[in-house]
Amino acid sequence: MLVELFQQAVRELCEACKDVYGDDLVSVAVFGSVGRGTPSPESDIDLLVVARNLPAGRVNRIGQFAAVEKKVSGQLQTLKASGISTCLSPVLKTPEEVKAGSLLFLDMIADAVILYDKDNFFADFLQDFSLRLTRMGAQKIYLRGRWHWLLKS
Repeated sequence: MLVELFQQAVRELCEACKDVYGDDLVSVAVFGSVGRGTPSPESDIDLLVVARNLPAGRVNRIGQFAAVEKKVSGQLQTLKASGISTCLSPVLKTPEEVKAGSLLFLDMIADAVILYDKDNFFADFLQDFSLRLTRMGAQKIYLRGRWHWLLKS
């Protein structure tokens, strides 16, 4: 039941992103515990939004994302009434910023659920990123109760 409630929220969240970002929207992906299908009632919803023409600076981007939050506020209230105290944790990037890379994408290789992906932009990026890591000999290992990446230069 918990997973299904989060899945419904994520579907509405994707639709809200489509409404707010319109033709500039490139990709939407959920990651973290919700992406893995292992959320708890306190899990936040980690969301990657890739869009063209984002404003400069995190504060301005979050200001723009507030319109998405407003559209899903009813769904978030429904979750709260069901005992799920969640919040949205968006990562907002342009396609160029995604191509530049980030350590954030390491765990998305296995954990991200792509909800929207114009021209397979993010799926292709993750596949290429995964291949590059394999060629480098990088490994994901489980150590002391957590997953870690061993990156080789």
